Amino acid sequence: MSLHMIRLCVGAETIDDLLSWRGHDDGPWILSTRMSPKRADELLDGGSLYRIFKGMILCRQQILAIDTVGPKGATRCEVTLAPEIIRVAPTPRRAFQGWRYLEVKDAPPDLDAGGADEIPTELARQLREAGVW
Repeated sequence: MSLHMIRLCVGAETIDDLLSWRGHDDGPWILSTRMSPKRADELLDGGSLYRIFKGMILCRQQILAIDTVGPKGATRCEVTLAPEIIRVAPTPRRAFQGWRYLEVKDAPPDLDAGGADEIPTELARQLREAGVW
């Protein structure tokens, strides 16, 4: 069964900020974390990394690989992500440290590529909080 990961995007306020960090690189993204997920097999079974910007989940990227790297005693986890960023329905989420698992049933739906993602993030947040979107 599939499982997702959720993580704060510290230092970026928007998806455009995140993309500006990336530059012109079109290859997979590598996310480095201190801890390796114990449920890696479930994450690799169609899971995505959902990113939180200023208290709102705004996008996701498919998880392609999870590897432990580095010498013994100083190992880290590298999560390889697909280069495509998929916008999702803006969903409020409180801050936390590190990353957390996100069950499929709790993941926000993807936005259609034709118009729905044109709604300003703040308006979308207010509509979600009011329960009308």
